Amino acid sequence: MPSPTGLHPLPTESMTKQPLVISLLGPTASGKTALALELAERLGLPVINVDSRQLYREMDVGTAKPTPEQQARVTHHLLDLRDPNQPITLQEFQAEATPCIERELSERLTVSRPSLREAIANLQAKGLLVTKANAGIFVADVLGSAFSEVLIKLFADHDEAVFDYLSFRRDMEGLAASRAARLASDMDLQVIQTLFQKMEMAHSKRHAADEARLDAEFHLSIIEASHNVIMLHMMRSMYQLLQEGVFYNRRVMFKQRTTRDELLAQHRAINDALQNRDPAGAQAAVEAHLNYVRGCLEDQNRANANADYAQRRFEHEKSRQ
Repeated sequence: MPSPTGLHPLPTESMTKQPLVISLLGPTASGKTALALELAERLGLPVINVDSRQLYREMDVGTAKPTPEQQARVTHHLLDLRDPNQPITLQEFQAEATPCIERELSERLTVSRPSLREAIANLQAKGLLVTKANAGIFVADVLGSAFSEVLIKLFADHDEAVFDYLSFRRDMEGLAASRAARLASDMDLQVIQTLFQKMEMAHSKRHAADEARLDAEFHLSIIEASHNVIMLHMMRSMYQLLQEGVFYNRRVMFKQRTTRDELLAQHRAINDALQNRDPAGAQAAVEAHLNYVRGCLEDQNRANANADYAQRRFEHEKSRQ
Protein backbone atom coordinates (compact mmCIF):
# COMPACT_ATOMS: atom_id res chain seq x y z
CA MET A 1 0.00 0.00 0.00
CA PRO A 2 1.28 3.50 -0.74
CA SER A 3 2.11 5.79 2.17
CA PRO A 4 0.40 9.16 2.80
CA THR A 5 3.01 10.81 0.58
CA GLY A 6 2.23 8.43 -2.29
CA LEU A 7 5.41 6.34 -2.09
CA HIS A 8 5.13 2.58 -2.57
CA PRO A 9 7.27 0.05 -0.68
CA LEU A 10 10.82 -0.11 -2.00
CA PRO A 11 11.83 -3.35 -3.74
CA THR A 12 14.41 -5.26 -1.69
CA GLU A 13 17.07 -5.06 -4.41
CA SER A 14 16.81 -1.26 -4.57
CA MET A 15 17.83 -0.93 -0.92
CA THR A 16 21.39 -1.80 -1.92
CA LYS A 17 21.49 1.07 -4.44
CA GLN A 18 20.65 4.05 -2.25
CA PRO A 19 21.47 7.49 -3.65
CA LEU A 20 24.12 9.53 -1.86
CA VAL A 21 22.04 12.71 -2.03
CA ILE A 22 18.37 13.44 -2.62
CA SER A 23 17.54 17.12 -3.23
CA LEU A 24 14.02 18.34 -2.49
CA LEU A 25 13.17 21.81 -3.81
CA GLY A 26 9.88 23.68 -3.84
CA PRO A 27 7.85 26.54 -2.35
CA THR A 28 6.96 26.83 1.34
CA ALA A 29 4.17 24.49 2.53
CA SER A 30 4.39 22.27 -0.59
CA GLY A 31 4.99 19.07 1.37
CA LYS A 32 8.80 18.91 1.29
CA THR A 33 9.13 18.20 5.02
CA ALA A 34 6.73 15.25 5.06
CA LEU A 35 8.41 13.72 2.01
CA ALA A 36 11.91 14.37 3.40
CA LEU A 37 11.01 12.67 6.69
CA GLU A 38 9.60 9.61 4.98
CA LEU A 39 12.57 9.25 2.64
CA ALA A 40 15.01 9.80 5.51
CA GLU A 41 13.33 7.15 7.65
CA ARG A 42 13.13 4.62 4.84
CA LEU A 43 16.70 5.06 3.66
CA GLY A 44 18.40 5.88 6.94
CA LEU A 45 19.43 9.35 5.79
CA PRO A 46 19.80 12.63 7.68
CA VAL A 47 18.02 15.82 6.62
CA ILE A 48 20.33 18.72 5.77
CA ASN A 49 18.61 22.10 5.62
CA VAL A 50 19.44 24.53 2.81
CA ASP A 51 16.51 26.88 3.43
CA SER A 52 17.82 30.42 3.85
CA ARG A 53 15.20 31.23 6.52
CA GLN A 54 15.06 28.02 8.54
CA LEU A 55 18.69 28.44 9.52
CA TYR A 56 17.60 31.30 11.83
CA ARG A 57 16.40 30.64 15.37
CA GLU A 58 12.82 31.65 16.35
CA MET A 59 11.72 31.82 12.68
CA ASP A 60 9.54 28.72 12.82
CA VAL A 61 5.95 29.37 11.76
CA GLY A 62 6.42 31.50 8.65
CA THR A 63 9.18 29.25 7.32
CA ALA A 64 7.35 25.93 7.95
CA LYS A 65 10.40 24.74 9.89
CA PRO A 66 10.21 21.08 11.02
CA THR A 67 8.63 20.82 14.48
CA PRO A 68 10.58 19.43 17.46
CA GLU A 69 8.61 16.19 17.08
CA GLN A 70 9.56 15.94 13.40
CA GLN A 71 13.20 16.75 14.14
CA ALA A 72 13.23 13.96 16.73
CA ARG A 73 12.29 11.37 14.10
CA VAL A 74 15.52 11.72 12.09
CA THR A 75 18.76 13.65 12.38
CA HIS A 76 18.51 17.26 11.12
CA HIS A 77 21.43 19.54 10.32
CA LEU A 78 21.87 23.29 9.71
CA LEU A 79 18.73 24.47 11.49
CA ASP A 80 18.81 27.36 13.98
CA LEU A 81 22.37 28.43 13.20
CA ARG A 82 21.93 32.14 13.89
CA ASP A 83 19.66 34.68 15.58
CA PRO A 84 17.55 36.78 13.20
CA ASN A 85 19.79 39.82 13.81
CA GLN A 86 22.88 37.87 12.74
CA PRO A 87 22.79 37.62 8.93
CA ILE A 88 24.82 34.87 7.30
CA THR A 89 26.59 35.08 3.97
CA LEU A 90 26.79 32.31 1.38
CA GLN A 91 30.47 31.75 2.19
CA GLU A 92 29.69 31.47 5.90
CA PHE A 93 26.90 28.99 5.22
CA GLN A 94 29.22 26.90 3.06
CA ALA A 95 31.75 26.90 5.88
CA GLU A 96 29.05 25.45 8.16
CA ALA A 97 27.66 23.04 5.58
CA THR A 98 30.88 21.53 4.20
CA PRO A 99 32.07 19.77 7.39
CA CYS A 100 28.51 18.63 8.09
CA ILE A 101 28.19 17.04 4.65
CA GLU A 102 31.70 15.57 4.88
CA ARG A 103 30.87 13.99 8.23
CA GLU A 104 27.65 12.42 6.98
CA LEU A 105 29.20 11.24 3.72
CA SER A 106 32.23 9.72 5.46
CA GLU A 107 29.92 7.83 7.82
CA ARG A 108 27.84 6.48 4.94
CA LEU A 109 30.99 5.38 3.08
CA THR A 110 32.59 4.12 6.34
CA VAL A 111 35.79 6.09 5.74
CA SER A 112 37.48 8.85 7.69
CA ARG A 113 37.00 12.48 6.72
CA PRO A 114 40.70 12.85 5.74
CA SER A 115 40.35 9.78 3.50
CA LEU A 116 37.22 11.27 1.96
CA ARG A 117 38.99 14.57 1.23
CA GLU A 118 41.92 12.68 -0.30
CA ALA A 119 39.58 10.66 -2.52
CA ILE A 120 37.81 13.82 -3.69
CA ALA A 121 41.17 15.47 -4.44
CA ASN A 122 42.24 12.40 -6.47
CA LEU A 123 39.01 12.46 -8.48
CA GLN A 124 39.52 16.18 -9.16
CA ALA A 125 43.08 15.54 -10.29
CA LYS A 126 41.78 12.90 -12.73
CA GLY A 127 39.22 15.33 -14.11
CA LEU A 128 36.25 13.33 -12.85
CA LEU A 129 35.15 16.07 -10.43
CA VAL A 130 35.23 19.83 -11.04
CA THR A 131 34.99 22.73 -8.62
CA LYS A 132 32.84 25.72 -9.49
CA ALA A 133 33.42 28.99 -7.66
CA ASN A 134 30.85 29.66 -4.93
CA ALA A 135 28.86 26.63 -6.08
CA GLY A 136 30.61 23.45 -4.96
CA ILE A 137 32.04 20.26 -6.42
CA PHE A 138 30.33 18.62 -9.38
CA VAL A 139 30.72 15.44 -11.42
CA ALA A 140 32.52 16.35 -14.65
CA ASP A 141 30.88 15.84 -18.02
CA VAL A 142 33.30 13.24 -19.28
CA LEU A 143 31.00 11.27 -21.57
CA GLY A 144 30.37 13.82 -24.30
CA SER A 145 28.53 12.74 -27.44
CA ALA A 146 28.77 9.31 -29.03
CA PHE A 147 28.58 10.95 -32.47
CA SER A 148 31.07 13.28 -34.15
CA GLU A 149 29.92 16.52 -35.76
CA VAL A 150 30.70 15.12 -39.22
CA LEU A 151 28.49 12.08 -38.60
CA ILE A 152 25.69 14.28 -37.22
CA LYS A 153 25.77 16.35 -40.41
CA LEU A 154 25.55 13.18 -42.51
CA PHE A 155 22.52 12.09 -40.50
CA ALA A 156 20.84 15.45 -41.08
CA ASP A 157 21.50 15.38 -44.84
CA HIS A 158 20.13 11.87 -45.47
CA ASP A 159 16.43 11.27 -44.99
CA GLU A 160 16.89 7.51 -44.78
CA ALA A 161 18.88 7.87 -41.55
CA VAL A 162 15.75 8.72 -39.58
CA PHE A 163 14.31 5.24 -40.14
CA ASP A 164 17.55 3.54 -39.07
CA TYR A 165 17.46 5.82 -36.02
CA LEU A 166 13.90 4.81 -35.15
CA SER A 167 14.64 1.11 -35.64
CA PHE A 168 17.62 1.39 -33.31
CA ARG A 169 15.53 3.25 -30.74
CA ARG A 170 12.73 0.70 -30.94
CA ASP A 171 15.08 -2.20 -30.26
CA MET A 172 17.10 -0.47 -27.53
CA GLU A 173 14.18 1.19 -25.78
CA GLY A 174 12.10 -1.96 -25.89
CA LEU A 175 14.90 -3.77 -24.08
CA ALA A 176 15.34 -0.85 -21.67
CA ALA A 177 11.61 -0.80 -20.85
CA SER A 178 11.67 -4.52 -20.11
CA ARG A 179 14.68 -4.05 -17.83
CA ALA A 180 13.12 -1.03 -16.13
CA ALA A 181 9.93 -2.95 -15.36
CA ARG A 182 12.08 -5.56 -13.60
CA LEU A 183 14.91 -3.51 -12.09
CA ALA A 184 13.61 0.02 -11.49
CA SER A 185 13.47 1.22 -7.91
CA ASP A 186 10.35 2.80 -6.48
CA MET A 187 12.00 6.21 -6.97
CA ASP A 188 12.74 5.45 -10.62
CA LEU A 189 9.05 4.71 -11.19
CA GLN A 190 8.04 7.86 -9.33
CA VAL A 191 10.21 9.90 -11.70
CA ILE A 192 8.61 8.25 -14.73
CA GLN A 193 5.12 8.77 -13.27
CA THR A 194 5.84 12.45 -12.55
CA LEU A 195 7.08 13.05 -16.09
CA PHE A 196 3.98 11.40 -17.53
CA GLN A 197 1.77 13.63 -15.39
CA LYS A 198 3.65 16.64 -16.74
CA MET A 199 3.03 15.33 -20.26
CA GLU A 200 -0.69 15.16 -19.52
CA MET A 201 -0.62 18.76 -18.30
CA ALA A 202 1.28 19.99 -21.37
CA HIS A 203 -1.17 18.08 -23.58
CA SER A 204 -4.15 19.76 -21.91
CA LYS A 205 -2.55 23.16 -22.53
CA ARG A 206 -1.76 22.24 -26.16
CA HIS A 207 1.86 23.33 -25.69
CA ALA A 208 3.73 21.52 -28.47
CA ALA A 209 7.21 22.62 -27.37
CA ASP A 210 6.70 21.35 -23.82
CA GLU A 211 5.19 18.10 -25.10
CA ALA A 212 8.20 17.49 -27.34
CA ARG A 213 10.65 18.26 -24.51
CA LEU A 214 8.82 16.06 -21.99
CA ASP A 215 8.58 13.26 -24.56
CA ALA A 216 12.38 13.04 -24.66
CA GLU A 217 12.68 13.32 -20.87
CA PHE A 218 10.08 10.59 -20.37
CA HIS A 219 11.89 8.14 -22.66
CA LEU A 220 15.29 8.97 -21.18
CA SER A 221 13.96 8.36 -17.65
CA ILE A 222 13.07 4.82 -18.75
CA ILE A 223 16.63 4.30 -20.00
CA GLU A 224 17.94 5.56 -16.65
CA ALA A 225 15.60 3.19 -14.80
CA SER A 226 17.06 0.23 -16.73
CA HIS A 227 20.34 0.71 -14.80
CA ASN A 228 22.72 0.00 -17.67
CA VAL A 229 25.40 2.68 -17.96
CA ILE A 230 26.46 1.76 -21.53
CA MET A 231 22.89 1.91 -22.78
CA LEU A 232 22.40 5.20 -20.94
CA HIS A 233 25.48 6.78 -22.57
CA MET A 234 24.43 5.74 -26.06
CA MET A 235 20.82 6.82 -25.64
CA ARG A 236 21.72 10.19 -24.10
CA SER A 237 23.55 10.99 -27.32
CA MET A 238 20.59 9.74 -29.37
CA TYR A 239 18.18 11.98 -27.47
CA GLN A 240 20.48 14.94 -27.88
CA LEU A 241 20.17 14.52 -31.65
CA LEU A 242 16.40 14.18 -31.25
CA GLN A 243 16.10 17.36 -29.19
CA GLU A 244 18.22 19.27 -31.69
CA GLY A 245 15.93 18.20 -34.53
CA VAL A 246 18.66 16.40 -36.45
CA PHE A 247 16.28 13.70 -37.70
CA TYR A 248 12.83 15.31 -37.70
CA ASN A 249 10.82 18.13 -36.17
CA ARG A 250 8.86 16.60 -33.30
CA ARG A 251 6.95 19.83 -32.65
CA VAL A 252 5.09 19.37 -35.92
CA MET A 253 3.90 15.97 -34.73
CA PHE A 254 2.70 17.38 -31.40
CA LYS A 255 0.74 20.16 -33.14
CA GLN A 256 -1.62 17.69 -34.84
CA ARG A 257 -4.62 16.95 -32.62
CA THR A 258 -5.22 13.33 -33.66
CA THR A 259 -1.52 12.49 -33.48
CA ARG A 260 -1.13 14.24 -30.12
CA ASP A 261 -3.98 12.28 -28.58
CA GLU A 262 -2.63 9.00 -29.90
CA LEU A 263 0.90 9.75 -28.66
CA LEU A 264 -0.40 10.53 -25.17
CA ALA A 265 -2.37 7.29 -25.11
CA GLN A 266 0.76 5.38 -26.13
CA HIS A 267 2.84 7.01 -23.42
CA ARG A 268 0.09 6.17 -20.92
CA ALA A 269 0.29 2.51 -21.98
CA ILE A 270 4.07 2.54 -21.51
CA ASN A 271 3.78 4.16 -18.09
CA ASP A 272 1.02 1.80 -16.94
CA ALA A 273 3.06 -1.27 -17.90
CA LEU A 274 6.12 0.06 -16.06
CA GLN A 275 4.16 0.98 -12.93
CA ASN A 276 2.66 -2.54 -12.97
CA ARG A 277 6.15 -4.01 -13.40
CA ASP A 278 5.12 -5.83 -16.59
CA PRO A 279 8.33 -6.36 -18.64
CA ALA A 280 6.65 -7.86 -21.71
CA GLY A 281 3.89 -5.26 -21.69
CA ALA A 282 6.36 -2.38 -21.32
CA GLN A 283 8.51 -3.62 -24.19
CA ALA A 284 5.50 -4.15 -26.45
CA ALA A 285 4.12 -0.68 -25.63
CA VAL A 286 7.43 1.02 -26.46
CA GLU A 287 7.81 -0.90 -29.71
CA ALA A 288 4.22 -0.10 -30.75
CA HIS A 289 4.81 3.58 -29.97
CA LEU A 290 7.95 3.85 -32.07
CA ASN A 291 6.36 1.88 -34.93
CA TYR A 292 3.57 4.46 -34.86
CA VAL A 293 6.10 7.32 -34.97
CA ARG A 294 7.79 5.65 -37.94
CA GLY A 295 4.44 5.35 -39.72
CA CYS A 296 3.66 9.01 -39.10
CA LEU A 297 6.99 10.06 -40.57
CA GLU A 298 6.49 7.84 -43.60
CA ASP A 299 3.05 9.41 -44.15
CA GLN A 300 4.53 12.87 -43.74
CA ASN A 301 7.32 12.14 -46.23
CA ARG A 302 4.76 10.87 -48.78
CA ALA A 303 2.62 13.95 -48.25
CA ASN A 304 5.65 16.20 -48.72
CA ALA A 305 6.65 14.35 -51.89
CA ASN A 306 3.10 14.64 -53.27
CA ALA A 307 3.02 18.35 -52.45
CA ASP A 308 6.35 18.89 -54.24
CA TYR A 309 5.08 16.99 -57.29
CA ALA A 310 1.85 19.01 -57.34
CA GLN A 311 3.82 22.25 -57.06
CA ARG A 312 6.04 21.28 -60.03
CA ARG A 313 2.95 20.37 -62.12
CA PHE A 314 1.36 23.70 -61.25
CA GLU A 315 4.46 25.65 -62.22
CA HIS A 316 4.74 23.65 -65.44
CA GLU A 317 1.13 24.30 -66.43
CA LYS A 318 1.46 27.95 -65.50
CA SER A 319 4.55 28.31 -67.72
CA ARG A 320 2.56 27.00 -70.74
CA GLN A 321 0.01 29.81 -70.61
